[in-house]
Amino acid sequence: MKLQPIVISLLDSDLYKFNMDQVIFHKHTDLCGQYYFKCRNKDVVFTKEMEEEINAQIDHLCSLTFRKEELDYLRSIRFIKNDYIEFLRLWRPIRDYVTVGRTEEGELSIVVDGPLFSAMQFEIYLLEIVNEVYFRMKYDYDTLRRSAEEKLDAKIRRLNDGTYTFKFAEFGCRRRLSREWEDVVVRRFARETDKCVGTSNVYLAMKYNLTPIGTYAHEYVQMYQGIDKIPLAYTNHYAMRDWYDEYDGDNGTALTDTITTDLFLLDFNRSMVNNYTGVRHDSGDPFEWGEKIIRHYESYGVDPKTKLLLFSDSLDFDRAQALYDYFKDRSKVSFGIGTFCSNDTCEKALNIVIKLQYVNGRPVAKLSDNPEKSMCRDPRYLDYLQRSVEFRLNREK
Repeated sequence: MKLQPIVISLLDSDLYKFNMDQVIFHKHTDLCGQYYFKCRNKDVVFTKEMEEEINAQIDHLCSLTFRKEELDYLRSIRFIKNDYIEFLRLWRPIRDYVTVGRTEEGELSIVVDGPLFSAMQFEIYLLEIVNEVYFRMKYDYDTLRRSAEEKLDAKIRRLNDGTYTFKFAEFGCRRRLSREWEDVVVRRFARETDKCVGTSNVYLAMKYNLTPIGTYAHEYVQMYQGIDKIPLAYTNHYAMRDWYDEYDGDNGTALTDTITTDLFLLDFNRSMVNNYTGVRHDSGDPFEWGEKIIRHYESYGVDPKTKLLLFSDSLDFDRAQALYDYFKDRSKVSFGIGTFCSNDTCEKALNIVIKLQYVNGRPVAKLSDNPEKSMCRDPRYLDYLQRSVEFRLNREK
């Protein structure tokens, strides 16, 4: 079974990939990175045919370049700079950076290894490819599509009848059922409701004249663990400083949980509180997290109603509504909702990730506020990072 090309535009990725890449292009071109694929679901089997199709799709991906109209669209985003766009005019995905394999038991392995400014761009494209190959080759796609349509119809009805009153951005491209289905989802949310404020998918933002939404991901803070001169427990400080220097206070929603929110807050000082428009939640109890962030703002005399709490951890609409009702009178509140929008069918979605694991040959890790989301290939390093974080917390809190 041969599929049509899955990725047809290099804009078919999350905005934060371009945001992070611009910082790397301007400040850290000497960094090299290794990314590893992981499927968190149990008993998922990838067949030999799936592996072959994934490789064929990556071959096609690596034939793409940015088109003029795509570069012009990126240029229209106020914080994307002309020299970086000129770099993208020359850039293309390099096939040699990606290795795909499979065990006899059907466990899929993918490694991306190359200069960080190039290797990091593969993540979203590869997850899009793996998801679509798996669901088209494992199941009857028409049956999945019909069930997804029924569920989307119900979501739109409830967004319009007053059941749901919050606003959200679609964050679904990394775990979508297919390219064409995410297109349908974004188009219908944007045209048939007044609740969708934008999408992380830059291609669909361009296509439907929506706001592209995103700031940075865990890998951005992780990469500072691979820089020799930076103490591990201070990587948030250096990451936020570089980000502010690059964007001058624009594009400013900070991610709190790369090496725990408690540690992040030690570096989220008065200057950073004022410079960043808000913070994003991606692990741990969201209610406890929101309370902690509000207390932190109040400790600096900042009105939390002037700041944004952005929730993005495994949300569905009911959970988002509960969070909105709880925090709406105390802060600005928004949501990035992914799989529940783009891959809600009669079959369970894949929980797959591609995470940065080495920078310049050194292990890096995400600790997270949820231990189950931590990922590191070197247990000794993970233990050392945890002890570094605990040492600073005990000394400075």
